[in-house]
Amino acid sequence: MPEPALRDIRLYPVKSLAGAGPAEAVVEPWGLAGDRRWMLVDAERRLVTQRPHPKLALAAAEGLPGGGVRLTAPGMEPLTVEVPEPGRTVTVGIWRDEVEAVPAGSTASAWFSRYLETPVELVHLDAPAERRPIDPRYSRPGDTVSFADGYPLLLTTTASLDALNSLIAQGDHADEGPLPMNRFRPNAVVDGTTPWAEDTWRTVRIGAVVFDVAKPSSRCVVTTTDQRTAERGKEPLRTLARHHRISERPVFGQNLIPRNTGTIRVGDPFAILG
Repeated sequence: MPEPALRDIRLYPVKSLAGAGPAEAVVEPWGLAGDRRWMLVDAERRLVTQRPHPKLALAAAEGLPGGGVRLTAPGMEPLTVEVPEPGRTVTVGIWRDEVEAVPAGSTASAWFSRYLETPVELVHLDAPAERRPIDPRYSRPGDTVSFADGYPLLLTTTASLDALNSLIAQGDHADEGPLPMNRFRPNAVVDGTTPWAEDTWRTVRIGAVVFDVAKPSSRCVVTTTDQRTAERGKEPLRTLARHHRISERPVFGQNLIPRNTGTIRVGDPFAILG
């Protein structure tokens, strides 16, 4: 077996949209630089994701220098959105958290509203060091996170995906497999480990950056959404529910919290520290 190493990096500038796979990324205390600093909210300023709107998978956001984004989607003209000027914030809801964010402006919100055919608003997280603490049960005082689901990074392994696809091939919906890693929307993908080994890790290192392994990632209906077509099936939730549950939840991957900053690169060595 080859030595464990970082195989892939993924960034998602706008939460729930398609992202990009850079060769390297800067690790900040709250996540990868440029990752999930933008988010859509509905008329009540609550989080909007692929759960009710799978067609968000077909929209993409490219991060730009300075923190802006270039948006593309089927049937829409591309739109460049700059980071809004600091000033007025609004309170937005993301899961159980209430977070202050800066509205991106009417042009961006109208663009997304036309695409989704429902009123939505684009917002930007202006001060990630201050805005959103991580669940204290799994973190240290002062730890914060962007608009990611709850933790700065999500790590998955190719060995576990291979094992999962093998189980899917033996199940009732074998025709849906094998599934690609993009179903799980990770930030870091690691090669060279054994299947499900990540369930036992507590501390890991990618290149020169050390991470606490906070908790397993519970999976939702977004994983059943084909990220190329926006069509939904039964897998992988059906197979995870049968074969890989922790605390009665189907899980895949581990949530990470950085313990120092630095740059990670595809090909970096991966080490299990505890």
